[in-house]
Amino acid sequence: MTTIILKPHKEESLKRFHPWVFSGAIARIVLDAAHKAAAPEEGELVCVESANGETLGVGHWQVGSIAVRILEFGVAELPADFWEQRVRAAYQVRASLGLVRKDNDTFRLVHGEGDWLPGLIVDVYADTAVVQAHSVGMHVFRAAIAEAIVAVVPQVKNVYYKSDDTLPFKAAIEGEKTGWLVRGSEYSENSEDSEFWSTENGLEFRIDWLKGQKTGFFVDQRENRALVERYAAGKEVLNMFCYTGGFSLYALRGGAKRVDSVDVSQKAIDLVNANVAHNFPKAKNHTAVTADAFEYLTAQKNAGRTFDLIILDPPAFAKHRDAVKNALRGYQRINAKAIEMIRPGGILFTFSCSQAVDKEAFRLAVFSAAASVGRKVRILHQLHQPQDHPINIYHPEGEYLKGLVLYIE
Repeated sequence: MTTIILKPHKEESLKRFHPWVFSGAIARIVLDAAHKAAAPEEGELVCVESANGETLGVGHWQVGSIAVRILEFGVAELPADFWEQRVRAAYQVRASLGLVRKDNDTFRLVHGEGDWLPGLIVDVYADTAVVQAHSVGMHVFRAAIAEAIVAVVPQVKNVYYKSDDTLPFKAAIEGEKTGWLVRGSEYSENSEDSEFWSTENGLEFRIDWLKGQKTGFFVDQRENRALVERYAAGKEVLNMFCYTGGFSLYALRGGAKRVDSVDVSQKAIDLVNANVAHNFPKAKNHTAVTADAFEYLTAQKNAGRTFDLIILDPPAFAKHRDAVKNALRGYQRINAKAIEMIRPGGILFTFSCSQAVDKEAFRLAVFSAAASVGRKVRILHQLHQPQDHPINIYHPEGEYLKGLVLYIE
């Protein structure tokens, strides 16, 4: 195996179990005899050693600022059943948390560094696992990962690979970035001709893992959707950036008087309507609208509309550090518009999924929004990602979802 030798004193973060080796920490690369090129191939397993020869671990090599993502610390090679070991450990966590139930067959099985598998995301929907690779190494080992998932998770018969939007765009990647890795059930390759349904807390959702966002559904809002259900009774609810309508369905089940769902994507709105019709076939208190969020809120304000409960769950406004300033302005602007439209005694659920925006900066943006419209606001809950999106204590960068529940006087 190729060996990566670090510069003196650059091993300290690995000894604290942080799984990333940055390119600037590398002193030299010792290639094994099988190599004909001058550098390791992307996705290759490499052994990392300190300057004094101490074995620090094994990980995936990748070109870029993060050169190695460590899979196992303190070893020079991985055990033969490594993938099954890690997937089994991840599954046991979900089972022990009570997430694997008859009325809940939707959960995140693997959450990257949080499950000691940096660069890998796996979501389970009924009998299908959807795999996303965020590193070339996970792409290279996708077949072994799929085999381990099917061996470990009893409900999974199919594994679909969806990494066209997540792999590094500059990487020299061989093989398909999307497609079936394991197929135990017959599903059409065209999502429009098929209906894939999975269950979350007793509600059934149509999942489009072939063409939908991320892996097809935002599993990370499960607990926060359940909290909306607790507050929804008798309220007029507005669900902005609704995607497939997760918050809307929970609000309807919670007894909302009326629910409006808004998204800029017509395809998302079609899925919202399908989900509402499937779960609440007699419901007449739901309306879905295709519209830009800022334009919609402005139009509703001008029309004098107000709501008892508003949910703001936008896509990431900042996908990298350079965009943080603009993102914070966006959060302040959208929250100010929403706070203006909430009736006295109403509730605002507001979120940021931008990893580059920390929770204090997000809270300050919402505070500034409230101050700008002159409303009295109390924080009722501070929300975050759920148990199946664990944060590795040695990798705090894994905390990305921030949310506030506000009471507006």
